[in-house]
Amino acid sequence: MKIRKNDNVVVIAGNDKGKTGKILKVFRKDNRVIVEGINLRKRHTKPSQSNPQGGILEKESPIHFSNVMLIDPNNSKPTRLGSQIILDEKTGKKKRVRISRTSGEMI
Repeated sequence: MKIRKNDNVVVIAGNDKGKTGKILKVFRKDNRVIVEGINLRKRHTKPSQSNPQGGILEKESPIHFSNVMLIDPNNSKPTRLGSQIILDEKTGKKKRVRISRTSGEMI
């Protein structure tokens, strides 16, 4: 999975198709991500000490990572991701970086 936390993504399938948001959490084992403001579900809660009023809360649910696409920071359009191995100048070690397929720039 090439998508990481804090990446800006656009939803390409499902009820929220076309909406954009930031990734809050990644579940690598399940191949799912939670995107801010996407796939909202209502949860009925009892009053508690942390939430004395109770009521109905809206919370983001995970969606499959194949239903989101990274937004290229250079041109603000959805892009596929590739990877490239470069030589780190400071340490002299090889390092894998993510590359945008549309612009060819590092992300």
